[in-house]
Amino acid sequence: MMISFIVFLFGLAFGSFLNVCIHRLPKGESIVKPRSRCPHCGKPVAAWDNIPLLSYLVLRGRCRNCQKSISPLYPFVELLTGLLILLTYRQFGFTAEFIKFSVFGMLLLILIFTDLQERIIPHAVTIFGIFLGTSISWLVPVEGAASTWLLHRMGFFPPTWEAESFLASVAGMILGGGSFYLVGTVFYYLKGKRKDYLGFGDVMLMTMVGSFLGMSLTLLTIFLGSLLGALIGVPLEYTTKRFHGYEWPFGTFLGVAALFSSFGGNAVIDWYLRVSGLS
Repeated sequence: MMISFIVFLFGLAFGSFLNVCIHRLPKGESIVKPRSRCPHCGKPVAAWDNIPLLSYLVLRGRCRNCQKSISPLYPFVELLTGLLILLTYRQFGFTAEFIKFSVFGMLLLILIFTDLQERIIPHAVTIFGIFLGTSISWLVPVEGAASTWLLHRMGFFPPTWEAESFLASVAGMILGGGSFYLVGTVFYYLKGKRKDYLGFGDVMLMTMVGSFLGMSLTLLTIFLGSLLGALIGVPLEYTTKRFHGYEWPFGTFLGVAALFSSFGGNAVIDWYLRVSGLS
């Protein structure tokens, strides 16, 4: 219990850093300097007023200097990150998988909220994630049943599990990023080369997801993200004036779906294979 609590506290601290990334990356600002400041008066936040979650509660959601309200999104991201790290620890323990999915989850949280607030998916995050996902595939096996089947059908048999895992990561990247790039290109030309089609940030996001999850879980992410977007977006689009013609943050839906796939995706796929009689 004590270890879980300590892990949760570390998650809160990481969540505070994620808030910096979410706030600054869409603006092209450094995430290192300057130190945290009030978004209203611009005064630096003292160390004792920058304790994750606790400072927000003590100050009742207001800046100590100007007394203006601070967005509840800040403690929410901290709490969400703490719970994410705790859930990852409870599922994987202190293993390489714990590191992989903790980092992957935090990258997703940044992208979920930058797309939700600014409709921006920073390339700095996705490019770093793609590099990390392919690199860590040599240390932590990527689910590769689908890619292995394709490789064997083509007569190629990787000599080691590390090579097979790396190829599964690459195959996931091609499926995730390639499918979104193809759809975006088709819409681009169908709409007379207008720019209100699927954004390239979504392409980079799904390339990153594929590098971590492989083909099967990437495909599940695409399905669940599209389903979530449809279930939320379609009813609101046609029943409320406020959301008519609204620019929905598809990257947010995909990010949430990728988070779910990281933890429960294999169980969903196993259930589908049993029900369909394919297993």
